[in-house]
Amino acid sequence: MRTLILGLVAATALATPALAQDANPAFTGFRVGALAGYDGIRPGSSEDSDLDGDDQTVNGFLYGGEVGYDFALSGVLVGVEGEYTGSTGKVETSRTDPNFFGFGRVSTGRDLYVGARAGILATPSTLAYVKGGYTNARLNVLASDGTTDQRENFELDGYRLGAGVEQAIGTRAYAKLEYRYSNYSNADFQFTDGVTTDNFGIDTDRHQVVAGVGIRF
Repeated sequence: MRTLILGLVAATALATPALAQDANPAFTGFRVGALAGYDGIRPGSSEDSDLDGDDQTVNGFLYGGEVGYDFALSGVLVGVEGEYTGSTGKVETSRTDPNFFGFGRVSTGRDLYVGARAGILATPSTLAYVKGGYTNARLNVLASDGTTDQRENFELDGYRLGAGVEQAIGTRAYAKLEYRYSNYSNADFQFTDGVTTDNFGIDTDRHQVVAGVGIRF
C-alpha cells in the first residue's frame, strides 16, 4: 500500500503542471464535509493474533466529519485538515478470552486525525492529492473475569498516509474518494477510575476507503 501511495505522489508530480497554475477557486478556502466508508483495523505484521486459526480484521462502517483549509502555493494546492470519525467495527468473542486481537473483546471508538495534503489539478475540476498526518484512535475494551464485566479504553497513537481524488461540483461543493493507511505504534490503557498507564509499544494497522461530500466558504 505504501508503494501505491508513493506511486501516486510521483504521478501527481509529473501531471500537467499548467493545470495546477489555474488554481480553480472551487479547491481553495475553508471547507467542511461529511465522511463515510469502509474501516478495517487489525494486528500489524509484527503481531500474531487469531481466532479459530484465522487472522482477524475488525471490519466496520466509518462515519464522521472533516474541516480544512486549502490554498494555492507555487502551482500546487496545499491544505491543512482535521477529522473526527467513528466506526461500527466490533469483535464478538468469548469475554474470558484475553488473547484475541492482543487486547481482548474490542469495538472501535472515535478516531481523531490532523494533517496536511498536497495536490494538483488533473483537470480544471478534478484534484488529485496525497495526504499525511497524526492519528489518535480509541479501542473500547470489555474485560471480564467470568463474573464481572469492566469497560476500559485503549488510546492508540500513530501516523496516517493516504491518496485521493476530489471533484468540484459547481464553485462551492465537492465530492471525493480516498484510501488511507494508518499504523499505530504507541498506546496507553485508560481505566474507568481515571488512572492511565505508561505508553507501551504496539503494532496495529488500519485500512480505510472513504467517500466524502462537502462545501466551501
